[in-house]
Amino acid sequence: MDADMIPVNLRRLREARRITQGKLAEKAGLSRVAYRNIETGQSVPRVWTLEAIDAALRVPLAQLVAPVKELKAVRFRSNKNLRLRAQILADVGRWLNDFNALEQMLDDRKANRLREISGKIPNGSGREKAAAARAREAFGLDDEEPVRDICGLLESAGVKVGEKSIASSDFFGLSVAEADGGPAVYVNTWKRITVERWIFTAAHELGHLILHLADFNVEQADEIDAHEIEANTFAAFFLMPEVSFRKEWEDTAGLAFIDRVLKVKRIFRVSYLTVLHRISEDENGYGDLLELFLRDYEKKHNKFLLKADEPEAIAQDAFRTGFPESRSAKEPEKLSRSDFIQDRLYNLVSRAIKNETISMGRGAEILGKPLTEMRELAASWID
Repeated sequence: MDADMIPVNLRRLREARRITQGKLAEKAGLSRVAYRNIETGQSVPRVWTLEAIDAALRVPLAQLVAPVKELKAVRFRSNKNLRLRAQILADVGRWLNDFNALEQMLDDRKANRLREISGKIPNGSGREKAAAARAREAFGLDDEEPVRDICGLLESAGVKVGEKSIASSDFFGLSVAEADGGPAVYVNTWKRITVERWIFTAAHELGHLILHLADFNVEQADEIDAHEIEANTFAAFFLMPEVSFRKEWEDTAGLAFIDRVLKVKRIFRVSYLTVLHRISEDENGYGDLLELFLRDYEKKHNKFLLKADEPEAIAQDAFRTGFPESRSAKEPEKLSRSDFIQDRLYNLVSRAIKNETISMGRGAEILGKPLTEMRELAASWID
């Protein structure tokens, strides 16, 4: 047990849950003074005391005593002061530690293919579009192929993909450079954030990893507008390549504007905002197009489209053929959470458990699952 880490971890976990020292002490069956002495490092708690505290916080005991990897080469920006920032960074550091340890145990590391992309990006106007084209080429995608599995695609190129449901609409994702155990992207998959946004966030963070590595510094918390615009444009062109996007947009020319946007969005499995960004010629945004879309939506549906809404959103377990049989593959109008699954970590954990490199309990801890759920998952594995 690392007693020096207990005060640091306790304060971070307590503040992330917005619990006062007095309230947490009450839940753990301690006096406020006794708890305060533990959090300030004035006393070292006994094991039963730690167990009472972790039960009150609803976290594994290991999170109270384990050292936390201090990330430095990370891009984590927000226009708002994010209360959960320290806890998110701690979670990402622990996830990366586990991921890299498993790769080392199993002698199975993926080569970082982003290096071959970054070195070929021209400077000047349009560099983000050129970067998107280079990335698609490096990932083996042709000029017309939609991105059907963003997680698998990134993982095949050596980019670790992590996700966690974090109850915050102010945090969508972050990225970590190779110097800190990456390259990696980490996405907020909270139920109030659409799957389209999950997919776009992964592509957006990929853009930062390719275009803005010089700015990966955990001390910089404010967004740089020009870089956010570049990453947005990269993501839009990566998810909707020029040739196929232009073809689909032109093929829908006879439809009303709102219907054109929604049809193209379904084809490429992106948000309506991504489509608006893609068709806009204004590098500063798509304000006029958004105003037109919102006005048409209100007129057609007799209701406002709120900021967090996604019309005809990718939804849970509701599939149907949305396009003609002549397409190369049937496109679902609505998709499920299974369209955003990071396979590689699960694969590493299953192999490590099968060859007894790690225990079932450790596998559950790495994947963030209860032990009973981990056992059910293991029972479902077939070779």
